[in-house]
Amino acid sequence: MIERCQEDTPRPRFGPRARTAVVLAAAALLAATSAAFLPGTASAGTTLGASAAEKGRYFGTAVAANKLSDSAYTTILNREFNSVTPENEMKIDATEPQQGRFSYGAADQIVSHARSRGMSVRGHTLAWHSQQPGWMQSMSGSALRQAMLNHVTQVATHFRGQVVAWDVVNEAFADGSSGARRDSNLQRTGNDWIEAAFRAADAADPNAKLCYNDYNTDNWTHAKTQAVYNMVRDFKSRGVPIDCVGFQSHFNNDSPYNSNYRTTLSSFAALGVDVQVTELDIQGAPANTYRAVVEDCLAVARCNGVTVWGIRDSDSWRASQTPLLFNNSGQKKAAYDAVLAALNNGTTPTDPPTNPPTTPPTNPPGGSCTATLQDGTRWGDRFNSTVTVSGASSWTVVVAVTSPQKISSTWNGSPTWDSSGNVMTMRSNGSGNSFGFTTMANGNWNRPVVQSCTAS
Repeated sequence: MIERCQEDTPRPRFGPRARTAVVLAAAALLAATSAAFLPGTASAGTTLGASAAEKGRYFGTAVAANKLSDSAYTTILNREFNSVTPENEMKIDATEPQQGRFSYGAADQIVSHARSRGMSVRGHTLAWHSQQPGWMQSMSGSALRQAMLNHVTQVATHFRGQVVAWDVVNEAFADGSSGARRDSNLQRTGNDWIEAAFRAADAADPNAKLCYNDYNTDNWTHAKTQAVYNMVRDFKSRGVPIDCVGFQSHFNNDSPYNSNYRTTLSSFAALGVDVQVTELDIQGAPANTYRAVVEDCLAVARCNGVTVWGIRDSDSWRASQTPLLFNNSGQKKAAYDAVLAALNNGTTPTDPPTNPPTTPPTNPPGGSCTATLQDGTRWGDRFNSTVTVSGASSWTVVVAVTSPQKISSTWNGSPTWDSSGNVMTMRSNGSGNSFGFTTMANGNWNRPVVQSCTAS
């Protein structure tokens, strides 16, 4: 989540492929049984969790331990959801308030409540620059690195076998157009700190899915989205144990939902990771936007599910923006009906490909042709890219680079640019179904993005 006010028997080791198989099997079991475990009369088609499970997904919510004594709160929780994420109870300040002294009471309470009712649990979060206890804030260098790794190991070990997925690292990239890592005490321990955290989590809880989680990564054209994409691609190429990417999706007037959201989800999924909507809330709770987000997840086979960040508006960290599916009194809003309809109208996902493509499907859904971008040669100040078009012999492709990048040369097409000089429209000129271009990096090495492909 974005920064805010404070709010046994040993298991055998599994490699990444074995872990995926185990977790997929567990997910299938959950999908088949979750409705039966839900109290009351919940059944497929009538509640969020049961309807999602029918599609092989989960529909979850963030839970606060101090609200589990509120019967109105737990009535909705138990009826509607088949997954929970502790809102603050698993964060660093809650689980290790003093160095080496761990406290799990509140988190254990949430986990017990969920699992006794057949709900799955997402762990949130093991390593984060925010909500660190004072002792960690004052540390740096190798001492901080070791303390962070010990925290990851101890917490993941405590909940081993009880958590289906961990947000191992949270919010490690900076906002804005730089595409850079966030400057934090953890980042200053070395650029490999994220990889180190994932390897520690893998050793401690080898059967759980391991996720990277962030906000403002929903728009495919944003530099921050591309930076996270490049990190995940690098991790997958080098065998770093990453299984999933979480998109917080805190949408508001300053950070609105964009129609390329589905492209973002599908592009990350094409790297061979699962994608999850992890902290969804939308200012004003517009029904059409809630419906679109759920439909986008359902359209991507590797989108496991959706978690809303709270139950009633009064439970939200953004309560004044009324961003959730239930009002303060616990009544269903129009957005709830839209989400339930989307879940009931959705299709059951097909199995993900065993050999996912190394590059994402870069054309937005609904395009009449497909344009796939491939990275080319890189030099000290520039790099080449090639775009291959299929599905049309005459085409128009729109490509965007991220400022201050500039396209310096092209071949095998007829280009025009918009007023910014960063969006190129390339039209076929009879030279075949591919074209290329050179981008001057100017310090920004994000890969270009194909925005659309249209047969002409």
